[in-house]
Amino acid sequence: MAVKEVYSFDSADGVSTIHAVKWTPDDGQVKAVLQITHGMVEYIERYTDFATFLTTKGFAVIGHDHIGHGDSVATEEEWGIMQCDNPSDVMVEDIFSNYKIGKKEFSDVPYFILGHSMGSYMLRKFLSVKAQEIEGINGAIIMGTGTEADGAIGMGKLVLNTIMAFKGRDHRSKFVAGLMYGSSYKGYDTDGTGDRTKSWLNRDVAQVDKYYADPKCTYMFSLNGYKALLESTGYDNKQDNINKMRKDMPILFVSGSKDPVGGLGEGVKAAKAKFDDAGIEDVSIHLFEGYRHEILNEIDHEAVYDYIYEWIESKMNK
Repeated sequence: MAVKEVYSFDSADGVSTIHAVKWTPDDGQVKAVLQITHGMVEYIERYTDFATFLTTKGFAVIGHDHIGHGDSVATEEEWGIMQCDNPSDVMVEDIFSNYKIGKKEFSDVPYFILGHSMGSYMLRKFLSVKAQEIEGINGAIIMGTGTEADGAIGMGKLVLNTIMAFKGRDHRSKFVAGLMYGSSYKGYDTDGTGDRTKSWLNRDVAQVDKYYADPKCTYMFSLNGYKALLESTGYDNKQDNINKMRKDMPILFVSGSKDPVGGLGEGVKAAKAKFDDAGIEDVSIHLFEGYRHEILNEIDHEAVYDYIYEWIESKMNK
């Protein structure tokens, strides 16, 4: 059994108290650390099963709820609301704050970091912005990511800024939500419900139903939340920003071959190519055949658990 501990720290937004969780092996013997950065409209405790698996291998796992997510809000009405003008930058700073907490406690063991979906875009920005301050990270896992077209990002920002000028940053827009994610659902109606707005998530119907029955996973993002996502993807697209990253940090891109967020693998390959062009020495990619967006919750998720664990093990002493 893993030992779970809840802690908190102040967000860089100057308002929020960040909810964070640490899982450690029950014998207290830690040989490595994995920090997890979760995705959009979810929360860190959704990774409990994966974290527990890693603790059986001697790992400590830490993570936190982003601003506007999970238990990093004061009330449920604040889910999806980001109380700052620079939410993407704030998320990066909060990742860094949690990194410093984890590194201070586990200073003598290898340290890895994983970002999923929106968390993968924030992680990519973090690896660039904080490149000179994260010498203690031994490797990064970029999961459920993609590559967005510059034109689409620019158009999205234009639409957001126009609506925000009239409605304010906290406004929730069904139009914007559909604009951002409507294409993700095309072709996915295979979960037996006929609801193609759900089955893109993964092939495990029980896991999909569990997600959509969870209030912490079913609220609508504010315009400011989408701004954070677009700002991070726009930053990640620029080769000059990728060039700032450490060249000696091993990077693993891992996704499902049928993940629409990753363009069914093509967007993942494009992101990996940019890292190669930056001269990063050790960049690898693995696409799980047939898997969709949430590969840690897929039917055959044990294969993903094992693959990530074995990759970390292979990089621990490098």
